[in-house]
Amino acid sequence: MDNQRLLLFIGLSMTILLLWQTWEKEQLPPPPPAPVATTSTVPATPEATTTPTAVATAALASAQRIRVTTDVFIAEIDSLGGDLRYLALRKHPDKADQPDTPFILMTDSGSKFYIAQSGLLGRGVPWPNHTTPYTIEKSRYELAAGHDTLKVPLVWTGPGNLRVVKTYTFKRDSYAVNVDYAIHNGGKSEVDAYLYAQLLHSHVEENSMLSTVPSYTGGAIYTPEKKYEKISFADMAKKPLDRPVTGGWVAMLQHYFVSAWMPPATSHNTFYAKPQDGARYAIGYKTTEAVKIAPGKEVDLQTTLYAGPKEHQRLLNQAEGMELTVDYGLLTIIAAPLFWLLQYIHTWVGNWGWAIIILTMLIKLVFYPLSAASYKSMAHMRRMQPKMEVLKERYRDDKQKMQQATMELYKTEKINPLGGCLPILVQIPVFIALYWVLLESVEMRQAPFALWIQDLSSADPYYVLPVLMGASMLVTQMLSPQMGDPLQRKVMMALPVVFTVFFAFFPAGLVLYWVVQNLLSILQQWSITRRIEAGAK
Repeated sequence: MDNQRLLLFIGLSMTILLLWQTWEKEQLPPPPPAPVATTSTVPATPEATTTPTAVATAALASAQRIRVTTDVFIAEIDSLGGDLRYLALRKHPDKADQPDTPFILMTDSGSKFYIAQSGLLGRGVPWPNHTTPYTIEKSRYELAAGHDTLKVPLVWTGPGNLRVVKTYTFKRDSYAVNVDYAIHNGGKSEVDAYLYAQLLHSHVEENSMLSTVPSYTGGAIYTPEKKYEKISFADMAKKPLDRPVTGGWVAMLQHYFVSAWMPPATSHNTFYAKPQDGARYAIGYKTTEAVKIAPGKEVDLQTTLYAGPKEHQRLLNQAEGMELTVDYGLLTIIAAPLFWLLQYIHTWVGNWGWAIIILTMLIKLVFYPLSAASYKSMAHMRRMQPKMEVLKERYRDDKQKMQQATMELYKTEKINPLGGCLPILVQIPVFIALYWVLLESVEMRQAPFALWIQDLSSADPYYVLPVLMGASMLVTQMLSPQMGDPLQRKVMMALPVVFTVFFAFFPAGLVLYWVVQNLLSILQQWSITRRIEAGAK
């Protein structure tokens, strides 16, 4: 495969995407500065005539904290509203060289603000929402050895002998947390209740592709009708979401991780997403059908929060469509099978670096006939270079005659100058899809390969792989027919240097893939070129 053209194509695509991101940021008004005090509005019930509000500060008001420790989580729940205010992932270190420091997914302190809230609503009833204080039994919970579940209850008692127990249920080796509202009506009249759940996230600037790999931080929803949709912060600012849905889920995404509220598949809800004061954004849902609680009766309202890594197998076991949060873009139909194959290879070799190498070799083997056709065309073009130079010298002042003579030469030598283009076009989607597989897969995060490469998701600390890739591009140019245009020659000569610098900041797993791909292409191209040139003598 013509790696120069492929890399040039990718570079052009990245430039276009960078320009698009820059344009989007210019169109989006800057987030308002966080005020000293803001108003946090509780979602209105579908039938409510008034909406309860509560005053909050830029740093949310807090009461007692409940610390919860499981095999996968370190969590903190605030008794004010029963919010999930802090969540660290114990099996995912923040940095590869700090294995005992867990990655913090959610927090309500510092520059990052990211929490999960839920509550109840009802006409004429002051149900507990995310601004209501709860009573707690104790401040520390830990999943005991030999136990698979851990329940954390919070209790609210209201007027009219109403009682609500909000219970978080954590499970062993699970990033899904059940949130249950046990509602007891001890009064003399029937009451109704609605449930809502939302995620709040501070404003995040889109990353620059000149400094890092592309990644998305923002909202997403899944509905049975429109399937998976991203709802970026810019989208929320331009047009807040308000959509009736049955089932589905709402989520906040970031590179490698996702948090999602997943209502029951049969529940009728309204999905919403909107900006809030203090440069924060909310995405959530509220039920649209009231649950009736007769006097002396008790009902349960349930929802589930997934908060953890975008591991494909775990997501498949959650709500429908959750696996789509591992976003391969338009090439998902190609990327998904590639990831399955990569994962299958990993089960045999036990190392993601070697799995990447083997997968690249298998793809190269599958496309060998197409690559061979492309390289044969280039080899014939390379063989014709001396004759082409003679024609250029002869018709240097007459471009029309030069074109006619060139076409006649192609016809005489039975060469199709476009013979290498179709094989390249066919292969490009596959290689771009593999690029996104390696970029999006959390399995690559902090995965060691060998020697100095101890994190395939981080840049090569000694830049060995980027230099090897640049050198392989240079060798590829030497094997390819030279451009006739001096300007094109200068551009192509600069490409190895440009891409060496560019890929120096890319994850080592991606660069490893390109190095292996280039080396295999060089070997194939050299073999075919030598054979054709030897046969022409």
